Amino acid sequence: MLPWTRSLSIVTSSSITNAGRRSQPSFQIFRDVPPLRRLRHQLLLANRTVGFVPTMGALHEGHLSLIRQAAAENTDVVVSIYVNPTQFGVNEDLSSYPRTWESDLEKLENLNNELENRPGKERTETEFKSAGRIAAVLAPTTKVMYPALPPTSELNGDGSFLTITPLARKLEGASRPVFFRGVATVCMKLFNIVTPDRVYFGQKDIQQCAVIKRMVKDFLIDTEVRIGPTVRESDGLAMSSRNVYLGTRRRAVGLVLLKALKAAEAAFMCGEYERTTMLGAAKLVTEQILTEQKALAPSQRALFEVDYISLANPGSLDEIDSVNPATGAILSGAIKMFPLEDPRPAEDCGLGSGATAVRLIDNIILKQSSV
Repeated sequence: MLPWTRSLSIVTSSSITNAGRRSQPSFQIFRDVPPLRRLRHQLLLANRTVGFVPTMGALHEGHLSLIRQAAAENTDVVVSIYVNPTQFGVNEDLSSYPRTWESDLEKLENLNNELENRPGKERTETEFKSAGRIAAVLAPTTKVMYPALPPTSELNGDGSFLTITPLARKLEGASRPVFFRGVATVCMKLFNIVTPDRVYFGQKDIQQCAVIKRMVKDFLIDTEVRIGPTVRESDGLAMSSRNVYLGTRRRAVGLVLLKALKAAEAAFMCGEYERTTMLGAAKLVTEQILTEQKALAPSQRALFEVDYISLANPGSLDEIDSVNPATGAILSGAIKMFPLEDPRPAEDCGLGSGATAVRLIDNIILKQSSV
C-alpha cells in the first residue's frame, strides 16, 4: 500500500497466493461505489493523478502494458475487473468468458512489485509518491453496475443505455448490434465512478477506442483517452482473453487475419492506395488459406469464415475507396474460428476442448512515413 494511504483500510478481505503464503494485496479492492469515491476524493485533495484501465479480467500482457503506461503517466492507477453482460449478444459467450480472479490479482500484485522496484536511486517518501502504482481494483457486482433493472442483451430491451451512433453500427457493431451500446454504457458508469484523469485502451480494439473518444467528446467528460499499441504473442497473434480457447491447431490458422492485413499493408507501402487493390490482396490470402484447410481431413484442419476486412477513415470509420497518404486509414478485420470438427487424442484443443467458436479481431493503422 502506498505510504500516504496506510491509514486506509482494505475494503475486502481478499488476499493473494504467493509461494504458498497468503497476504494482503498492496492495493485496495472495492466491490461498491461509495468507498472508492472516498478514496478518489482523498487522491484529489492530495493533488494526485489517476489513470484508469478498464478490463473484463482474464488479464494478459496487453492489459499489463496499459497498466504500465498508466503508472508512467499518473501517480495512481485504478484497474476494473468486471465482465459486462450488456456487451454480449443473447447468443454470445457470456457464460463461457474466462474468469480468473485469483490469477488476475496475482498478476496485479506482481506488477505492483515490478513498479515499486523500478531502477533508480533510493526513493524518499516524496519520490515514492510520484512513482505510479496500482492503488485500487474495482470489482463490482452486476447489481452495483445496473442498480435499477437487470441488464438485458436484447436489442430492444428495457434499460438505461448509451448509444454512440453511427460509429457503433459499423464494423463490429454491424455484426454485434448490442456490443458498443454495452461498451459505452459500462464505460460511462465506470468513468462516473472513478473520475480518472486518463483512461487507457489498447489499439487492438480500435473501433472501441473511436467510440470511447466520441463519447468523451460528446458528453464533455473530463478525462483523456490514451491508446496503447497492440501487444502480440510471439507468433504475431494479437493478445486477447479469448485466445485460451484456440489450442494449437486453430491458433496457427487464426494467423490468417494478420497475414491478410499485412498483405493489404504491403500493397499500400508499395504505393497502391486503391481499395480494390489493397483488399484484393487480403482476400487472396484468406481464400488461399481457407482452400488449403478445406482440403485437409477433419482431424487436421481448422475452418474459419471472414466476417469483414475493412478499409476505413480513421476518424469516422466510414469505408473509403482510396487512401489519402496524408491522413492514412484503418485497416481492420474479424474472423470466426469454428469449433474443431474432430479433435485428436491428447491434442491441445484449448480451453473448452475446441468446442467454442472464437472470434478474432485485428487492425493495422496505415500511414506513409515519408508523407
